[in-house]
Amino acid sequence: MFTQSPVGLHVLDTELRVVRVNTATRGMRGVAVEGLLGLHFAEAYAGLCAPDEVEAMLRGVLESGVPVREYLLRTRLPAEQGLERIRSVSVFRLQDPQGTVLGLAGTVVDVTEQEQARARMRVLNAVRERVGRTLDVIATCQELVEALVPDFADVAVVEVVDAVVRGEESPTGPLAHDVPLRRAAFHARDGRQAQAHPVGDVRSLNLLTPYAQALSDFRPRLVSVSPDCPWLDADPTRAGAIRAAGAHTLIVAPLALRGTPLGVLSVYRTGGSAPYSEDDVGVAVDVASHTALCIDNACRFTREYTIAATVQRHQLPRYPASHSTVETAHLYVPGFSGGGGWFDTVPLSGARTALVVGEVAGRGIKTAATMGQLRTVIRSLAALDLQPDELLARLNDTAAFLAAERAALPPGDPLHRQPLSASCVYAVYDPVTRSCTFARAGHTTPVIIRPDSSIEVPESTSGPLLGSAEGPPFAATTVDLPHGSILALCTPAILTTHPADSDGAPALLRDVLAQPGRPLKDLCDDTLDSLRSKDRPGDAVLLLARTRPFPAHSLATWLLDHDPTAAATARGHTRRKLAEWNVDEDTAYAAELIVSELITNAIRYGAPPLQLRLIKNDTLTCEVHDDSATSPQLRHARTVDEGGRGLFIVAQLAQRWGTRYTAEGKTVWSEQALPHSGLSS
Repeated sequence: MFTQSPVGLHVLDTELRVVRVNTATRGMRGVAVEGLLGLHFAEAYAGLCAPDEVEAMLRGVLESGVPVREYLLRTRLPAEQGLERIRSVSVFRLQDPQGTVLGLAGTVVDVTEQEQARARMRVLNAVRERVGRTLDVIATCQELVEALVPDFADVAVVEVVDAVVRGEESPTGPLAHDVPLRRAAFHARDGRQAQAHPVGDVRSLNLLTPYAQALSDFRPRLVSVSPDCPWLDADPTRAGAIRAAGAHTLIVAPLALRGTPLGVLSVYRTGGSAPYSEDDVGVAVDVASHTALCIDNACRFTREYTIAATVQRHQLPRYPASHSTVETAHLYVPGFSGGGGWFDTVPLSGARTALVVGEVAGRGIKTAATMGQLRTVIRSLAALDLQPDELLARLNDTAAFLAAERAALPPGDPLHRQPLSASCVYAVYDPVTRSCTFARAGHTTPVIIRPDSSIEVPESTSGPLLGSAEGPPFAATTVDLPHGSILALCTPAILTTHPADSDGAPALLRDVLAQPGRPLKDLCDDTLDSLRSKDRPGDAVLLLARTRPFPAHSLATWLLDHDPTAAATARGHTRRKLAEWNVDEDTAYAAELIVSELITNAIRYGAPPLQLRLIKNDTLTCEVHDDSATSPQLRHARTVDEGGRGLFIVAQLAQRWGTRYTAEGKTVWSEQALPHSGLSS
């Protein structure tokens, strides 16, 4: 064995001195056997990368008698030009028949090529596992360099076509010399390693460099780096960083997909690291191909997300309506994973205001479109003066219809596999009664911040998510709001970012809204600061509304007798009050006619008691209430008919009119624009 075996053999005594080695060992070391005999193991192999660890292993075998198999030994021997070699060592104890320990015997096999092949496979597996976990171009590039250093490279740099980072299309074919590239990621074994250009720097590549050449023909380059390389002069800053790092070999691999250049990957080996070989070039190409696919997916997502976010943003109200009795401010922060969050404020009859916050699960164009459909339906239903619970019930019918349409799509359609799920809270503030009535469809409860800074989360029952075929009915909850209260409606993203306190109040709202007297916009800005750098499951939407009671001097109410004289009495009340309010004659005359017709209809078709109310706000509102639930109908009277023109006259004189129902009956109302102040949008 000592003369014929290709496996290196060693015999050590109990002091770990070399007693005998074979010819294979001599061949691997390139020195005479006689020069090793009698030397301590650490002296004989002065190029061990971890001598203390190796000696501890040998003494462990000597003391315990338990052999060690296939221990990987890394060496940088002078006879091998200081290059790292990997050897597999197996050691067992020698003893005589009486059990006396004589020393150690070991076998040594050079497994450098096999271990390098395994290392390359580990690098590929690491890249496939770690790169592409996010749909973000910059994050994908950073994942790549972190997966390559230090196992495959001492320094790794990724530069991407600048248009790709923004989600735009990259030019096809060989990359022109004037197309800018953005340095997307940099990572070095030595974290203090200086880089030529900072991450985020945008510049074009010089045509004389291997980086530009790789992007011109989509072929990788294996480059030996020396101080006198002519291409280094094309970029002195980069050349200085390469020389300072002691780089000796470089692999440049293009990031390209379907003939479209996306960027370039550059990996360097420096100092005492083994130079790159052609086998390493294959690994770099595979890594670059996988990364190019991930970048393309991220680019497509960025492009779709940008379009969807733009569509969604344009569907939201630009300037939510604020009445004299409700001051509003909002915050909308798109989620990192998308989402269909929305909000709205809708002016209602009787100086009331509807406040809405909702969210559609999912992301992309289809989610934004569904959000727009639901918001439009809410606007239409709000114009019918429905109670919050009834409005959500009808909105749920629409959502169920949209869900059924999705289910009917072909199985291959991606939307078919994404069931419609949406939530919503709809609240109506009445400044006359200083109360708010709201209903929820699988959404978070509104939060009330009272003038004394106390926070209340009203007890309420949530209905099912919109689009659900089954579930409990929607329930309305009414709460009183003192003057100066703030009503906060938000999406679940704010609550999941900052968990609720023990009393159910969201911690974020408690912290930010602790001073309710501050401007609402400042409160929204503070909330935005708290949300920065937080991972959110969806869109963060916050709608704040500071409530005020309706001024008594702009409100007038009369109880009228249920007899034919009530119309004349109502006209007199209206004439005097509008004169007191300095309403112009034309508007006042039209209001008298409207009141007369509404009172006449209430006497003829309604039930006592009868009440007239005038409200002067941005518009002039006339309301007639009676206890009958019979709905008035707009008729088209014939020429010879003596009646049936009442509501037709109202519709002609008023800007808007309608009917809303309560538990006590109905209210027929009309609105007229005042010359000095148009109807709030």
